[in-house]
Order: sequence, then C-alpha cells, then structure tokens
Amino acid sequence: MSRRVIQVDEKVSLLLGLPLSIQHLFAMFGASVLVPTIFGINPAIVLLMNGIGTLGYLLICKGKVPAFLGSSFAFIPPVLLILGTDKALWSTNYPLALGGFIVAGLALVIISLIIKFFGSNWLKIVFPPAVIGPIIALIGLALAGTAANMAGIVVENEMYETNAIIVSMLTFFVAIFGSVLFRGFASVIPVLIAIIVGYVSAMVLGIVDFNGVAAANFIAMPNFSAPKFNIDAIITILPAVFVVISEHIGHFMLTQHITGRDLNKNPGLSRSIFGNGIFTMISGMFGSVPNTTYGENISVMAITRIYSVWVIGGAAALSIVIAFIGKITALIQSIPTPVMGGVSLYLFGVIAVSGIRYVVEEKVDYGKTANLILSSVVLILGISGASLYIGTIQLKGVALATLIGLVLSILFHLLEKLRLTNEI
Repeated sequence: MSRRVIQVDEKVSLLLGLPLSIQHLFAMFGASVLVPTIFGINPAIVLLMNGIGTLGYLLICKGKVPAFLGSSFAFIPPVLLILGTDKALWSTNYPLALGGFIVAGLALVIISLIIKFFGSNWLKIVFPPAVIGPIIALIGLALAGTAANMAGIVVENEMYETNAIIVSMLTFFVAIFGSVLFRGFASVIPVLIAIIVGYVSAMVLGIVDFNGVAAANFIAMPNFSAPKFNIDAIITILPAVFVVISEHIGHFMLTQHITGRDLNKNPGLSRSIFGNGIFTMISGMFGSVPNTTYGENISVMAITRIYSVWVIGGAAALSIVIAFIGKITALIQSIPTPVMGGVSLYLFGVIAVSGIRYVVEEKVDYGKTANLILSSVVLILGISGASLYIGTIQLKGVALATLIGLVLSILFHLLEKLRLTNEI
C-alpha cells in the first residue's frame, strides 16, 4: 500500500511534525551554512534570516508553496571578488556586499512585478537557456580554485599538509559516494553526513580548535551588520539575480509537479519571486546572505510525500532557535577549512554540471548558430580572466559574461525578428 500524501495545506500533529521539520532542517543545513563559512561570517545570522525569510515567504505565498529559503550559491563568486584576496580586509569589505544584496533583492522584486503584468516569456529573450546554462556552469567553475585551496590540494613549494588532505579527501569521497549509495532520507543529506564524517576525522587528527566553542555562551545574539552601498559592488553582484530567477522558476515548476497543485495560478510565480526578493533585501539589511528556494527540501518532500507548509514552517522556526544557541554556531565555526573544502569540491562541481543539465533539459539546439555563439562567448569570457572597465567599475568573470550574454541575446532576437540572419 502506498503512503498517504499529506497535502500543502494540511496540518500535522506535533509528534509527526517535529521529526519531519528536523529532516527539512538537516536537508538545508550543510549547503546553507557553507556560504557564510566561505565568507568568514558567523552562520548564526544566516540561520536566523533563513528562518525568518522562509516564514515570511510562506505568508506572502498564502501558505500555498512549500519552499524553504536557504543561502544562495549564485552570489559566492561576485562576493569573493568584493572581499578581495586579503582576508584581513574581509570584515571591512563585507558591508559593501550587503549593499549589493539589497539591490539584488530589489531587482527580484521589480522582476516579479514585471512578470505579474507582462508574463515571464520575455526572460527567455533577454536570457535564453543558451546563456543561462553556461552562466550557471561558470559559477561552479569560478569557485573551483577556491575549493581546491580550501581542501589543501593546491600545493606550494612541494609542502603538503597531510592531515588537511586526508580530511578533505575523506569528506569529498563520503559526499560523492554517499550521493550514489545512501538510500531513503540519508540520500537527501549526503553533504551533511560528509561534513560530520570530516569533522570527526579532523578531531581524531587533532586539527579542530575547540577554544571558540568553550568560550561561547550557550545563548548568544547573532552578529548583525549594517550595509554600505557602492556602485562597483552593486554592479558586480547584480548579474547573479538572473541565475536566481532561473533557479527559482525551475524549483517552482518542480514543486508544482510534485504537489499536483496549479501554483502558477494560485498564488502565482510572481508572488513567489516577490517573496524571495523581499527577504533577500531584508537579509542584506541585517548582515545575512541572499536566499533562494532549496532543491534539497523539494527532494525531502518528493521522498516523504509530505508537502505541508506547516512542516516547512517548523523547520524555519527551528533554524531561528538554533541561531540563538551560541554553542551550536560556535561548533559550526570550528569546522576546519579542509572539511568545507572537501564538501565544496563536490558542491561546486555539481553547480557547474547543473548548468550543463539546464541546457540539456531546455533542449537547446546547438545546430542553431546563434545558440552556439551565445554559449561559446559566455563560457570563454567567463573563464578567460578578461575584464572590462566602465569608468571605475570593473566587470569580469560571471558579471562580464552575463552582461555580454544579455546584449547578444537581445541583438540576436532583433536580427531574427527583422529576418536578417542566415537562419530563417
């Protein structure tokens, strides 16, 4: 007999709801805390704002879209550019990124209003799949060097840190083999399991510093940060918005398919993106990172066949509670860099391949010259190290590739409409 489906608007008992909410919390936890770890900020503020953002998103969507808002990976490359290579300056530069997050959230809100009044077909003209796929791939490719350095496998002067490599590779292989071999709920949280295994191995090898955990208060306030607005930082961050849009639409349609509800009709895609945008803005105002709907939590729903927003809301509430437990957030901060490096090697590779997957699923026809050119130009400019200065503003990597992709997409569309291309 098949398991009963618990639909979106159904309430569940506390006895059933609590473990289900914990499952969803675990599903988002590994990937969501990786982002603040890379940025060198306390994960408590991110857990707090993810929880608040999810609850607010559920309200904006009238309790009809069971989605968890977690930390977005799309913003990692531009933020690392803003932070710079000198980690001593990261705390000074991070507020500049926060200003960019707020403007990015505002851009999502504006796009949601355009979709509400004009539909979403224009997105495939401005950013067709032949552009979006390579941009998504570039995010992972741009982070490959960061992951390798964190993992300790980029060796200088032939000096290996043996313990660091052992820990990072153990973490890496648990993540990749776990993704293939784990079954049931464990198949949804291979990243979290890999982090735990890596952390334990790091403890055994003596490379975990518990001083911060010992000194932390049991109850502690998250660290709030005020944003600063800088045009260079804003323009560097803005291109990531279109990656979030494509990711959000994909997750929205997948959730619609899984739940069997016409979410596009009620509450509508525009309302969903609006909620994402509003709480990205709020996150930036308080020192947290941009958010996006999480595929990990959609996978949990597909496995359990429990779609209740009350369960998702419970996971969000737990995230808020954990944000105030200083010992837990200090424990997260004590995770050694090689552990996060091992996980990053896996996750950033998945991001890169997700771009390829997007192109395949959208059935991009590379027999069409325009598509071939768009993907080729975006990829080569994104990984070439090329940069473009507009006044004092420098565009490079994903930002430059996104701008060129946008311009070419619009030009090619106009040329096709005017029947000037050689493929009519």
